[in-house]
Amino acid sequence: AFTPIQAAACAALNGPQDIVEANRQLYHKRRDVLVESFGRAGWDIPAPPASMFAWAPLPPALAHLGSLEFSKQLLSHAKVAVAPGVGYGENGEGFVRIAMVENEQRLRQAARNVKKYLQSMGVNTGAKQAG
Repeated sequence: AFTPIQAAACAALNGPQDIVEANRQLYHKRRDVLVESFGRAGWDIPAPPASMFAWAPLPPALAHLGSLEFSKQLLSHAKVAVAPGVGYGENGEGFVRIAMVENEQRLRQAARNVKKYLQSMGVNTGAKQAG
């Protein structure tokens, strides 16, 4: 093993943990914003217990697209980048991975863009129809 990396790891684990708690709270808040805002947009995403990533099932009405095509369409039409689940193995098909690396405002904007995309695809997002 590489000694300098081991020494750095020991220092990090034995040193002050303030930043760990601050980051935990940051990602907890981002997770809550993601789950809530995407849920309001019509895409129910389970809350990950502890991660900077959400493993999201494709919206049922668009599952036929597969994770790769769905990811391409989200990027093209909603300007939201996600990783297709199929890239993580055969059991990943039907899911996408969303990184919660953007701030809360950007996550909410992504949800608004996703809602517009879902509506354009005929997905019922819970929004009242005009008319």
